[in-house]
Amino acid sequence: MREIKPTAPPTLSALLQGFFAEYMMQQKALSPCTVAAYRDTFMLFLNFASVRCVQSPATMKMTDITPELILAFLDHLEQERHNTVRSRNARLAALRSFLKFAAHRDVTSLHVIEKALGIPMKRFERPMLGYLSRDEMLAVIGVLGIGWTSQRDHLLLGLLYNTGARVSEIIGVRVSDVVLDKSSFVHLHGKGRKQRSVPLWRTTVKEVRAWLKRNPHLGPASALLPNRNGEEMTRNNVAKRLELAVQAATMANPDLVKLHITPHTIRHTTAMHLLQSGVGIDVIALWLGHENPATTHHYVEADLAMKDRALAHLQEPGATASRYHAPDSLMEFLKGL
Repeated sequence: MREIKPTAPPTLSALLQGFFAEYMMQQKALSPCTVAAYRDTFMLFLNFASVRCVQSPATMKMTDITPELILAFLDHLEQERHNTVRSRNARLAALRSFLKFAAHRDVTSLHVIEKALGIPMKRFERPMLGYLSRDEMLAVIGVLGIGWTSQRDHLLLGLLYNTGARVSEIIGVRVSDVVLDKSSFVHLHGKGRKQRSVPLWRTTVKEVRAWLKRNPHLGPASALLPNRNGEEMTRNNVAKRLELAVQAATMANPDLVKLHITPHTIRHTTAMHLLQSGVGIDVIALWLGHENPATTHHYVEADLAMKDRALAHLQEPGATASRYHAPDSLMEFLKGL
């Protein structure tokens, strides 16, 4: 009987190519943004591993990906690249996804893969959500000017507040995504190719119509809010325009200087204002495009006024609520912290 020679295990290079080309892009059909995030993880990891193991990425084997190497890489991200714990965990999640894929195709490396998969995610304190009051938000949006840039920025900030959209969603809005009729709304293209429709205020509809009338060259496929070159704005563009708007608003609202305001702050503001207006958590989750409604519960945790109202319901029938009122000097001290 002819002896059957065992086949050589796949190389790390072959496994990685199969992970991206077959698993992520064909079988899972993940979005280009997700593929790019995983790609960046492995470029960082392989560059780090090649230096630490003194060999090129093309010659590395699965058995080289030890728990010690992964832990050293994660420490490198936090200590030398100054990544946050959330970024560190995201990189680890990408590595674990690949290891699970490789475990089905290289059984000879299972002992190493199982040990590497045992590395836990790192716990971290979730910061309280920052948001603006209605007066602060309106001050940041400002007054509609007469210049092209002023009108675009006013519409940009107004749409962010109206929709609670992520920056990537708002800069990706095309003219054809905006429906202006009796029930006006905008189509937003969210994370993972998820789409949702958000209704527009009448003031927003009026401003969009005026904007399109001023820019008749914008076709259905054009970005609704382009830069001066007619191209789609970048995240950096939006952040800089918001920074300028905050600086202008600070003149009338000096307290804004103390706040760290980003485009995502406006998203939090929209969610908090919806919550304070009595809109249900499930509806807000749909509005914001949260895949998991549990994410939306963080807004409840951030709203002290809602907690106070909830506490009032715990009083005994007929009992007078007795709350400690701090002296003014103490209140000023606490506000200054």
